[in-house]
Amino acid sequence: MSVTLPKADPKRDLVLDRLVDVPHELVWTAWTQPEHLVKWYVPRPWTVADCQIELRPGGIFRTVMRSPEGEDFENVCCYLDIAERQRLVWTDALHPGYRPAFKPLASGPSAFFTAILTLLPQGEKTRYVATVMHRDEADRKRHEELGFHDGWGTVLDQLVEHAKTM
Repeated sequence: MSVTLPKADPKRDLVLDRLVDVPHELVWTAWTQPEHLVKWYVPRPWTVADCQIELRPGGIFRTVMRSPEGEDFENVCCYLDIAERQRLVWTDALHPGYRPAFKPLASGPSAFFTAILTLLPQGEKTRYVATVMHRDEADRKRHEELGFHDGWGTVLDQLVEHAKTM
């Protein structure tokens, strides 16, 4: 099956596109197995205190991120689409079973987004493309200012580091 990249809207979407020195099967495993995801998913010194993955459309993708001060932040998402070893699509606008999530309207940093992770094999490497779609330009800008590129880039570096030990 051939997976194509989503067409990003530069006004509303943020994209991290990198070639990483890890086979795509290991990147897939790192993203889809909780025992691996907890080791790299948030920038250190933050940690993942808990993770739940039900890898199917409508299934749960839940993480509990823990700050260095010990404060927990739960994030519950719903998988929308899965192409085995090639693509994951999830959103925090829905909870498992496609149930609408609640966030205050026009909420700042907690505005909803949909993420599309595409993994393209490049020999023993992987083209890793994370596209994060926002409701509007203001939400995209807010997410970018909060450190999207540094944060998502850092955790990708941590994923690669972890995958090389798998």
